[in-house]
Amino acid sequence: MSDSPEPLRTHAVCKRPAGVRELTVRAVVAGVFIAAFIGAAYPYVVMKIGYGPNTSIVAAIFGYATLGLFSKDFNRWENNLVQTAGTSAGSTAFLCVILAAFDMLNADASLNFHLSITPMQCFVWLTSAGCLGVLMAVPMRRHFIVDEKLTYADGVAAGETLIVLDGHDTEARQAARALAVGALASAGLMLMTQDALVLKWFPSVLLLGTAVTMATGVGINWSLLSLGSGMLVGLRINASMLLGMAISWIITPYALLRYGVITQGFNKNDVLFWVMWPATGMLVAGGLASLALRWKILAKTFRNLSTANVRTEDFPLKGVGAGVAITGVALIVVQKISLGLDAWITGVAILLSLPLMLAGLRVLGETNWGPISALSNMMQGIFGILAPGHIAANMVASGTTGTIAVESEALMQDYKAGDMIGSSPKYLTIMQLLATPVGAAAVSWMYPLLRDTYGIVGEHAGLTSPISRKWAGFAEILSRGFSALPPGAVTALVVASIIGVVFTALEARKLKWIPS
Repeated sequence: MSDSPEPLRTHAVCKRPAGVRELTVRAVVAGVFIAAFIGAAYPYVVMKIGYGPNTSIVAAIFGYATLGLFSKDFNRWENNLVQTAGTSAGSTAFLCVILAAFDMLNADASLNFHLSITPMQCFVWLTSAGCLGVLMAVPMRRHFIVDEKLTYADGVAAGETLIVLDGHDTEARQAARALAVGALASAGLMLMTQDALVLKWFPSVLLLGTAVTMATGVGINWSLLSLGSGMLVGLRINASMLLGMAISWIITPYALLRYGVITQGFNKNDVLFWVMWPATGMLVAGGLASLALRWKILAKTFRNLSTANVRTEDFPLKGVGAGVAITGVALIVVQKISLGLDAWITGVAILLSLPLMLAGLRVLGETNWGPISALSNMMQGIFGILAPGHIAANMVASGTTGTIAVESEALMQDYKAGDMIGSSPKYLTIMQLLATPVGAAAVSWMYPLLRDTYGIVGEHAGLTSPISRKWAGFAEILSRGFSALPPGAVTALVVASIIGVVFTALEARKLKWIPS
């Protein structure tokens, strides 16, 4: 668990006044509008800058403005639903990266990869996988948010934004000024960097060290976003991430060069393709070990979700079970008909996505970093072994994992914000389920437009989508089967997994300075 400042770890739940409105018609209409707007705008941002910035605060501010068009007496709980819708749609739209990866592989004639997906097929695929991810995460709210009180820093930031926007006293005005100063400083610095493509006064990253460390991207990122996240998650988590960075990107490249795993002139992805195996093994093994060591808390969580104990404000567990069954079967059918994937491949992908999702939720809660790419790459590696040479299975299975992970992480951040202000988890879940198909529709029809307008592949492509390039590159390498794995990667995965379990066990003994 994180050693975040105590107020974040024990944040008191605000009581919602009796009779206050939440799931109103205006909240749903505003939520759908914001979801469509963010879902349509997000793909360009992701493919242009190479990562998916958090949309929670943006959605809360847009929700505040949109609800204001209906009336002046709306409240923070309605805005929480609108913010949830925007976050959900943005998370779904992030999956433009897998669509771009499909096109990159299609463009390489040597791979004999031919997988084209129409907007309607894409909409049904992302909707079924996205809703499955939401429903799979619902039972874990009580465990991660209520019982363990993990930080989920973006959720905290969104919750504070909702409180500030709804406040009218002196304290609220002071908080609003502090929020505005921080937002303006962060946005101003971002606009000055080359990543923003506006002023472009200086590079976004200052590379440091030797030629080797510069090749791996070691340096200083001029962004207050990371600084703000670090202020929320605490010293221990920050120190652990710094240690991981040093091992992966400063020490490991020299070792890989020494033993001939990589050669001079390597690039960052060459190192990443080796590092990802021990790194992902450690986070997955550590995350699952943490759940196992806290089995009593986990058992209590599910006992409290029984019909006898569940609050009327919780999403019903029977609804979760039925929904998972329906969306799971729908996903199997969709991937068989639209993508030509055998049912067993989709079934295995769904089953394996569950432990990966649980590990990812813990990592996100402690570090504010959602390891979507790492988990998806892990699934690529698994299917590189289970279905060697089957690039479609590799890509679609990892896309399933990515969709489930991204939706579950968005929901948990929204649950955190809702927990701070006393929102009904049931209504937040309903809004997430409503917004997921809106985001799926937005990205399904917006992505082809962006691809045809700016280009994804080729020397003059305007949207290079680095995440997609890495995704497609791994699939291409793994198409050669188990032998394509770099030397020592499997051994490193096993060793790192054991270390992850040991660190988690030591952490459970309250040893404060054990790395997370």
